Amino acid sequence: MKITCKKMDLLKGVNIVSKAVPTRTTMAILECILVDASSDKIKLTANDMEIGIETIVAGNIEERGIIALDAKIFSEIVRRLPDNDVTIETDSSFNTLITCEKSKFNIIGKSGEDFSYIPVISRNQPIVISQLTLKDIVRQTIFAVADNENNKMMTGELFEIINNKLKVVALDGHRVSIRNVELKNPAPDVKVIVPKKTLNEITKIMDGGIDDEVNIFVTENHIIFEFESTTVVSRIIEGEFFKIEQMLSADYETKVKVNKREFLGCIDRATLLVKEGDKKPIIVNIADSTMELSINSFIGSMDEEIDITKEGKDLMIGFNPKFVIDALKVIDDEVVNLYMLNAKSPCFIKNDEESYIYIVLPVNFNAPGAN
Repeated sequence: MKITCKKMDLLKGVNIVSKAVPTRTTMAILECILVDASSDKIKLTANDMEIGIETIVAGNIEERGIIALDAKIFSEIVRRLPDNDVTIETDSSFNTLITCEKSKFNIIGKSGEDFSYIPVISRNQPIVISQLTLKDIVRQTIFAVADNENNKMMTGELFEIINNKLKVVALDGHRVSIRNVELKNPAPDVKVIVPKKTLNEITKIMDGGIDDEVNIFVTENHIIFEFESTTVVSRIIEGEFFKIEQMLSADYETKVKVNKREFLGCIDRATLLVKEGDKKPIIVNIADSTMELSINSFIGSMDEEIDITKEGKDLMIGFNPKFVIDALKVIDDEVVNLYMLNAKSPCFIKNDEESYIYIVLPVNFNAPGAN
């Protein structure tokens, strides 16, 4: 094999596929990036058996071939090369010569035939969405995905399409995040749970805007994301996602309209008095035109009032401050609406169109002034 690419094109491709190289594995071949110039395109591939990424790199193929190169060594070499054309040559013993200007590296590769290829999956009707929209949806929901694997269903996000409306749901047992999006192009009805890792890596790779599209294909076991010159294939999480419909009650006794920045700033200040791992709640006392927020910890106490517009009953309710902060941080609206039934029921943060819904469960608390 002999190929030549621009250093920046090669580095971009290596950075993209490196996200599918496992950090720990008993299979040495999975620690490699596959350089495939066996056809008329230069393809880079990495695969950790859960997620596989393939991208096409612009360049010239002088001699066709295929080689698997240690991902860590290969990426570090490419990163440190001068900003010029890079030539990669291999022989029948998998010796690999990488040259750029006066720099020459000789490394030993592995047979490309031993590499675990991305499965060939038939494509059906695509789900088409803009890269910017998909990145926003993930950013505004993924914080509510559970970190531990006690329940596999909670380690991914539900992507559900019914009548061309996409609903994305994440939850961890203490809060729920939901985004609803109307799709512009006709799309098949689907219901699939996508792993958190896959969504995180895709949003890191995508750098397109509102006019740059992603084609998504869903099969029985996999979900495929295609954009620009890159294909990401991921296993899906098998099983039935939690039924959240019964949680989405429209009943409320108290509605609060509050400036998001003021509300977020106040809760953020309150967390100064809470050590990491400490489960001190922030207590929210809602009266006619003000909302008083207070916290009382072993470090000290703090309370602050915010002007609000209130409908319905007065209410005192407690929350884990982190859960409220996480939701407020990803909302782009200047004013947010809170809906509450009582001190034991979830708080809903949502807009009138319900394009986003955040549900935060309340916590028990001592009366203000008590430790």
